[in-house]
Amino acid sequence: MKKLIITAITAAATLWSADAQRVAMLQDVHVTPGNQNESALREAVREINNGGFDFVVMNGDLTNEGSDIELENVKAILDSIEAPLFVLPGNHETTWSQSAAHTFPRLWGNDRFAAVFGDSLMIAGIACGPYMKMGDGHIKQEDLHWLRKTLEENVKPGMKVLSFNHYPLLDDLDNYTEYIEVLQDYPVIAHICGHYHSWRHYTAGEKGSGSDIECAILRALDMRDGNYGYAILDITPDWIHIYNKVLGKDPEPKMALPVRTAHTPVKPRERKPLNAPEGYDVVKIWADSASVFTRLGFDRNSVFFGTSTGHVRAVDKHSGKLTWDVPTGESLYSRPVLLKGGKNIAVPAADAILVLKTDNGAETRRLTSREGPYVADGAISPDGKTYLQGAYKRFEARNAANGKLLWSYDSIFNYCQAAPAVSGNDLIFGAWDTNLRNIDLRTGKLKWAWNNGKSANMLGPGNVVPVITPERVYIVAPDRYMTAIDRLTGKTLWRDNSHRYREALGHSEDLTRIYAKTMDGELVAVDATMPGFSELWTIDMGLGYEHAPCIVAEKDGIVYAGSRRGRVVMVDPARREVIADLHLGVSEVNGIDSDPFSDDIYVSLIEGSVWKISPKKQ
Repeated sequence: MKKLIITAITAAATLWSADAQRVAMLQDVHVTPGNQNESALREAVREINNGGFDFVVMNGDLTNEGSDIELENVKAILDSIEAPLFVLPGNHETTWSQSAAHTFPRLWGNDRFAAVFGDSLMIAGIACGPYMKMGDGHIKQEDLHWLRKTLEENVKPGMKVLSFNHYPLLDDLDNYTEYIEVLQDYPVIAHICGHYHSWRHYTAGEKGSGSDIECAILRALDMRDGNYGYAILDITPDWIHIYNKVLGKDPEPKMALPVRTAHTPVKPRERKPLNAPEGYDVVKIWADSASVFTRLGFDRNSVFFGTSTGHVRAVDKHSGKLTWDVPTGESLYSRPVLLKGGKNIAVPAADAILVLKTDNGAETRRLTSREGPYVADGAISPDGKTYLQGAYKRFEARNAANGKLLWSYDSIFNYCQAAPAVSGNDLIFGAWDTNLRNIDLRTGKLKWAWNNGKSANMLGPGNVVPVITPERVYIVAPDRYMTAIDRLTGKTLWRDNSHRYREALGHSEDLTRIYAKTMDGELVAVDATMPGFSELWTIDMGLGYEHAPCIVAEKDGIVYAGSRRGRVVMVDPARREVIADLHLGVSEVNGIDSDPFSDDIYVSLIEGSVWKISPKKQ
């Protein structure tokens, strides 16, 4: 049989294949060491090695929590595959990860791939978020740029292209139309994904985009009925035949996709007009070439943030011009924090906390990390003397003037993510080990720990900023409850699930009301002066299904809530009505950040934009 060279564009070696026509597809294997899926994956690998496949694609969700132990275990299993193997992460590797998604590219060399099989076939796959927080799928801006450049440089006349991603080219991806716009310009014969643990044949952007790229959602390793297996693609000049391969049984035909290399252009996405409310200006001050996963930091002149390409940027608040830019090498997830004196910011990164000058970005100090990256939002104590930063399996308190470690609380069993809340000597924060903790700010000693009784880390208060009142602590979590906890003892006072709460919480400026955004796009106001649960009012903000963990903030009597799809809703709590629904983009709002040096509200979107909402001068 004729041998064809495979050029692995993102790998170091040149590989060989027979005809590059027969593909084994694994996705959604969800292996935890010792679970039944691990045994099934080992059996699937044995079958694949005897199946005569030209290459194998592992199309995301290798694990359950993206931990290093889980990833290394799956890597050891997949390493025994004898055919060329191409691996992408899924949302379970990018939403939860002790390494902030850094271990995956370390193990597999990258989180995207492209390879050319002779002169007939090219494959290309890119990673997909959400990245280190709950949200919709998102393709990083730099990956879209890379994909277009790679296709442009490598697709030759007569060649066909297969596209891979963990997510479908549907509304599940916030920037799916941008993805389709790249693919439609090339001879893409199909887009193959997983994520839904089901089978489905559709066309790209089926709900309204108009593109006719053939797409298929393929089965998971475990179809939850004792049916373990994988999928097979057989590529012919005219068809892609897709088979269901149950372990130990013969392949069964599942669907067939016609091979077409020319496509109808995607319809432009309808953009709603940006109607600023009366008395306010809404201005985009920055659009980045990378994605932005961080909230924002401030000094008197600049807005600070980190990018998915690992750059710390300072943008002038007034001109919108880049003041300085500092590369760190890895994606950034934590907001920069202004330190005492106002001349330095602390930027938590992959392996250290960088202390940079606010005026020029020069590094003045590097505080090294003992284990794991920083992904949590830091904070400053009310007196400005202590810099507080969650980390992997620990929480640190440092002198805000010189960075000296004052104490480290090390009895945490997973990573910290959200910013802590501080009141008096109570430092209260959650972690992805199911626990909420109250630490003595002065000593670092545990006062109490609370959990909701659920054993699953992903149902705990890992990414909520608690609200502290004189007597109580309030949280919401993915278990869909709002909970009030006695501030002194840590005992549960009440739990309410009359609404579908998740991770978006806030409070009124006078701390008399608790605000929560629900999974149904509501804003719920709860009376914080009452010992029991007392709902004041609920407003439908018109957001529909919601899961963005963006905090809810009140400034100057207006409540701000951010959505998973680039919308910021402004609510007047006195009149109990929405006064503005600002469509700022298509991707998740990272946070509602109040500038302590002005009356302005700033928001960053994952797609890389930064916006300023300002009351007009009277």
